[in-house]
Amino acid sequence: MKAIGIILAGGNSKRMKELSLKRAIAAMPIAGSFRSIDFSLSSMTNSHIKKVAVFTQYNARSLNEHLNSSKWWDFGRKQGGLFVFTPTITADNSDWYRGTADSIYQNLDFLKNSHEPYVVIASGDGVYKLDYNKVLEYHIAKRADITVVCKEMPSGMDLTRYGLVRTDSDCRITEFDEKPMVASSNLVSCGIYVVRRRQLIDLIEACATDERYDFVNDILIRYRNLKRIYAYKMDSYWSNISSVDDYYRTNMDFLNKDIRDYFFRTYPEVYSKVDDNPPAKYNPGAVVKNSLASSGCIINGEVENSVLFKKVYVGNNCVIKNSIILNDVYIGDNTRIENCIVESRDTIKANMTYAGEPNHIKIILEKNDRFVM
Repeated sequence: MKAIGIILAGGNSKRMKELSLKRAIAAMPIAGSFRSIDFSLSSMTNSHIKKVAVFTQYNARSLNEHLNSSKWWDFGRKQGGLFVFTPTITADNSDWYRGTADSIYQNLDFLKNSHEPYVVIASGDGVYKLDYNKVLEYHIAKRADITVVCKEMPSGMDLTRYGLVRTDSDCRITEFDEKPMVASSNLVSCGIYVVRRRQLIDLIEACATDERYDFVNDILIRYRNLKRIYAYKMDSYWSNISSVDDYYRTNMDFLNKDIRDYFFRTYPEVYSKVDDNPPAKYNPGAVVKNSLASSGCIINGEVENSVLFKKVYVGNNCVIKNSIILNDVYIGDNTRIENCIVESRDTIKANMTYAGEPNHIKIILEKNDRFVM
């Protein structure tokens, strides 16, 4: 594919509450064994994009560790590769990234030193599979300046946290409302864009000259009547994990066999960094129903409608229902957890009860030492 990739993975969301205290949103665990950014990286490599830059900033340690080798996504090659850029103090600049457009501007040499004619920009917090080649073909056929990948969302959802799009009969974007107070459309922007490299450089430099820093507000919205900006409608699964409710719902979606098969049994694959853990172990008396248990788990109690990430220990007579247990959690005997998200590396003492509500998921953070009982 004659394009380079940029993944914007430096942001944070207050809607994620305590879950974003120790990691970037793009590093959030998904579906037992993956991170959010894996889906964008996998789509890049499956679309034969050979050169990809990831812009990180907020709480980047966990994300940078995840990206410490490009081989997992097959970017370890002589031409191209995976590049991770964090804000850097220079003689001309001492600012953190002040927005998505500014993050590109501070790394503009990456674009100027490349030779591919197109750029695919994606956010690191989307869960999807997409062939960017089809988006590029659409972009060229429409003779567009910018193409925005969009998704029609079902009615009844709260869409005010998304960028909402309206188009004409030719799919050219006529209106773009970023996080409006009232939703006027069910067509949302997926945070994925295709643009010519030279055009992107010109737009980013113009933003910097005017001291504008946001890609959506200062390019897409500002130029929507001056540039040919088109919507490419995505017809497959897409989810964004910008809030606790979205994160919980997305992980629970993977308990649906059709969605699981779409991501993990249908070509192309989704790739991630692999840990050398043994398979999940189910001890005598364990009961597991409609759940995902990742490598390294040891289960003694009852687990139902839940997602267990790597190296989770579930003690005797425990009951885990409708919950997400993140990596390396120890759960003591006789504990009940329902409608909760348990933060990674927590130790839950024996004989404890934690219960949220189906519409109000509880986040559990414990700072206890390990108790073996």
